Amino acid sequence: MYSLRDGSDNGLHMNEDLDLGARIDRTNELLHRMLAEVAKTPSTHAIFVDAGYLYAAAGCLVAGTEDRRAFDLDAEGLIDALIDKARTVFADSRLLRVYWYDGARRRIHTAEQQSIAELPDVKVRLGNLNASNQQKGVDSLIRSDLESLARHRAISDAALIGGDEDLVSAVEAAQGYGARVHLWGIEASEGRNQAEPLLWEVDSQRTLELDFFKPYVARRTGTAYDPATPRPTREQVRFVGAQVAAGWLATRGRDTLGELLPGHPYLPGSVDQDLLVEAERLLQYSLRGQADLRRALRDGFWNHLRAQF
Repeated sequence: MYSLRDGSDNGLHMNEDLDLGARIDRTNELLHRMLAEVAKTPSTHAIFVDAGYLYAAAGCLVAGTEDRRAFDLDAEGLIDALIDKARTVFADSRLLRVYWYDGARRRIHTAEQQSIAELPDVKVRLGNLNASNQQKGVDSLIRSDLESLARHRAISDAALIGGDEDLVSAVEAAQGYGARVHLWGIEASEGRNQAEPLLWEVDSQRTLELDFFKPYVARRTGTAYDPATPRPTREQVRFVGAQVAAGWLATRGRDTLGELLPGHPYLPGSVDQDLLVEAERLLQYSLRGQADLRRALRDGFWNHLRAQF
């Protein structure tokens, strides 16, 4: 038997069905619009450079040595070349920035690191250097940045220039959030200069060859000294260190050298190299490989500098 109440119930159900259908249509419309916006959004990539690996591998390849003091590296030119390479590899993607990871005493920028940090689209991140000039904390910095950028969807692809097995966890962390990690290596004259577990973990591999680095790496030409020159005493070398400090104060200014004081007893790498070259010129004797004389040289330099402030 038909009742008014039954009719009312049917009407309510019909209205609810219509409302549900409208909500589904609205949801589908919003989903299509979101997908369309995502499709128009370009992918983003970043370049992560382990400078310790780059200097050692590129130095060996071009200059025949890992010793940074034995060659010059045009970091600005090389970074531009890496950006151009990434532009061809990730053709439909935009660059977020280049991350440059290096070590420094007490995490104080050297002059070279400071100049790199001033480049556009470059972020310098510093780990520490121990007494043996070994980097500490760089791998953890790379992992932290890779994981954070991937987690926040700031990058879709990462070009990683490095070779240490400790970077495996950084790769896994980024991949866990959907980013693709591409390992870029530097040609090795013999064998490999990248850990196999790292090669296994990444999404792709690429090797940058000798011709890529030749324009940016040049071996320093050393001065030839008379092998008959007697070895100077530590006191003589200490005096020369003070002599160099006095000359620099006169030419470079108190403000410039005063900035070195908080780093005592360490000197930025570029300053230490300049001190060595100037002292060898004055002594007409090579101090390379003579740790005791190098220490005496720095002692003389610091003693004079600190006496002036």
